[in-house]
Amino acid sequence: MINIKQCNSTHIIGFGGYLPYWRLGVEQVGANWGIDGERIKNGLGVMQKTVASEDEDSVTMAIEASLTALERAGVDPQEIGAVFVGSESHPYAVKPTGTIVADILGIGPDYFCADLQFACKAGTAGIQIVASMVEAGLIDYGLVIAVDKAQSKPGDALEYTAAAGAAAFIIGKNKEKSVAQLQHTYSYSSDTPDFWRRPRQKFPSHGGRFTGEPGYFAHVQQCLQNFLEHTNKTPGDFDHAIFHMPNSKFPLRVAKKFGFTQAQLAPGLLVPQIGNPYAASSPLGLVSTLESLSTTPFVPPTETAKHTPHARKKFPKEQRPD
Repeated sequence: MINIKQCNSTHIIGFGGYLPYWRLGVEQVGANWGIDGERIKNGLGVMQKTVASEDEDSVTMAIEASLTALERAGVDPQEIGAVFVGSESHPYAVKPTGTIVADILGIGPDYFCADLQFACKAGTAGIQIVASMVEAGLIDYGLVIAVDKAQSKPGDALEYTAAAGAAAFIIGKNKEKSVAQLQHTYSYSSDTPDFWRRPRQKFPSHGGRFTGEPGYFAHVQQCLQNFLEHTNKTPGDFDHAIFHMPNSKFPLRVAKKFGFTQAQLAPGLLVPQIGNPYAASSPLGLVSTLESLSTTPFVPPTETAKHTPHARKKFPKEQRPD
């Protein structure tokens, strides 16, 4: 049982997102298998997906997003007391992603750290853990990363949308630096056999008939219903809403059922242009929404921009829905 309580001193201090440079159109994937990609594209509401370069993985993308979050927050890496990385594509079966990222960023050695794996929920679970640590006074600041270099079997339905990307958040008590306050959190979990990958298997498997109603809709809708009831809120109380985005149709259907408008979803509805980067899906939607509300455009340091020209910058408008 979850005891929902209002967080009084937990804030997002900094945030950052990273998307690989390359894109692959849904119709191109279909053409490779002799399938009408246009029909698939219209059915999913996804135009293209991000594709990681050969030298990119969940570690490199996590670092890029985290650098932006730290630069925005203006926090000394040595002040970070926790690093949690949510992903289902950690590059090592046995060796934490979090410690690699922390060392590169100059964090440590006095910090809590763990890699999280919970399919597309791993990143938001990290936010819940770090927010609890901040609220309890265990740490002053924590870093949460949601990242995936999504995997799909060639020819599988997942290949049309499996994408890559990372989102990072610095969470702390510093109200003066606050971008957004975390007020409530809720979770709804079950052992539904929708998506899995066994040891020594290269690609994940999924039970198609579990993906929609018993998987996505049952969990997202019940979680949202419980959250609204426990917090005494209605859809009209929110300026923006972000749901997990395996495609465009699923989150829009949930929004319509509960009374959220497309305008509330628009700033964070990235899936038509980037696909589904699994654990990074809704966190990247949050990054995009926070960027849309920012009155001061973020400009990374010159040496950083020269090193990675396609990284650590605002999502261009063409990557957002109209």
